[in-house]
Amino acid sequence: MRETGVDPSDIPGTDDLRSIRTVYLDSGGAFIVGVLDSVSDADSRELLETNTLETSEVDALATHDGTVVAMGGFMPNSAGHADERDRPGAAELHRMRVAPPFQRQGLGRELITELERRATAAGFESLLATTSTRQSAALSFYPDRGYEEVERSAAGEYELVHYEKSL
Repeated sequence: MRETGVDPSDIPGTDDLRSIRTVYLDSGGAFIVGVLDSVSDADSRELLETNTLETSEVDALATHDGTVVAMGGFMPNSAGHADERDRPGAAELHRMRVAPPFQRQGLGRELITELERRATAAGFESLLATTSTRQSAALSFYPDRGYEEVERSAAGEYELVHYEKSL
């Protein structure tokens, strides 16, 4: 994130990463972590394993001999930022990340496709996504996958772009 001009310690509301089971899974959402088996496999740039916290324990995030290359999840809008955008029947995408050395290799597309599939299976009608204008890759990623820009807002020094997609 620092490479894009975003300071992770400056982003409000990152406590969800300390309690993924409670925030995402127990609320009816999902969270996926993409892991390469080992750092030596990094040259293959292939996602070899996807840990899903729906069926694994939260300690799956501790990969020990692997490298986390991608992650993302969704939660019901009512459990997320419904105070900002109230959309009944919607889920919010959060923590969508692909490590910079692994970007532009299809991992983000694979991740969002699986999250959309799971959100549909869980009965959600639409997905919401928010990113900063500093995240140039995300500004093209979401529209390229059928997400429509619905509004912009500000949070501190960040200009935010809000997207929505019907499932």
